Amino acid sequence: MIIRDITDYLEDIAPLRYQESYDNAGLIVGDHRTEVKAALFCLDATEAVVDEAVELGCNLIIAHHPIIFRGLKRLNGYHYTERAVLKAIRNDVAIYAIHTNLDNVLSSGVNERIAQKIGLQHLQILRANQDEMTGSGVIGNLSKPMVSIDFISYLIECMELPGLRHTDLVKEQIGKVALCGGSGRFLLEDAIQQGADAFISSDFKYHEYFEANDRIVIFDIGHYESEKFTIELLFELITGNFSTFAGYCTKVNTNPINYRYENGR
Repeated sequence: MIIRDITDYLEDIAPLRYQESYDNAGLIVGDHRTEVKAALFCLDATEAVVDEAVELGCNLIIAHHPIIFRGLKRLNGYHYTERAVLKAIRNDVAIYAIHTNLDNVLSSGVNERIAQKIGLQHLQILRANQDEMTGSGVIGNLSKPMVSIDFISYLIECMELPGLRHTDLVKEQIGKVALCGGSGRFLLEDAIQQGADAFISSDFKYHEYFEANDRIVIFDIGHYESEKFTIELLFELITGNFSTFAGYCTKVNTNPINYRYENGR
């Protein structure tokens, strides 16, 4: 089994042409012709994740986020991206990223997995492309509407969150929910126009919360937190279809944001 077999399978699910213009999905480090010994699945292919791959005997890392978004002008190890790439090259570890192309498909995509976690039904793409059944975000319905304050506890439990940020609970009940893994601020108006009671995403800036404008409840659950289940999604996709090598979900928490609570909790 070579890397090309794995990437062809993933790109059949989420073709590279579906990625956004700013993205850098695909094989970032390595050779498609390399035999796969074992694979490690993660959100971010940081230096610590490369160390973990080496320790586990993995010569392929499959990440959601590309470790390189823009061209590197030098490789001297002064930046975390450079250190990760250098270590991967030195240890013959390939790095593959499947990012916004996996965000932009419904079936087996990032947003479908989030929707499954919170029990949404009758899913549709929130902002669909005109020519294909692809696009950004999803929208669906809970099996039964929930009182807004109860939905907060439910969301924290389902998504295994340390907490969340939200706007005023202007909706007494939450029934129709729109969501987008990662940074989904650009879809807020789509969620409002389609009658969603709530919009779940992350990375809202202070003034952007005002854009809810008493028409919807924004739940900002954190970027890492919204996409962390992509790791198990990728693991299931690959190990469920290839049995000739071992696969591992990373144990490294690559979330760059730490939380501290009152009294050290």
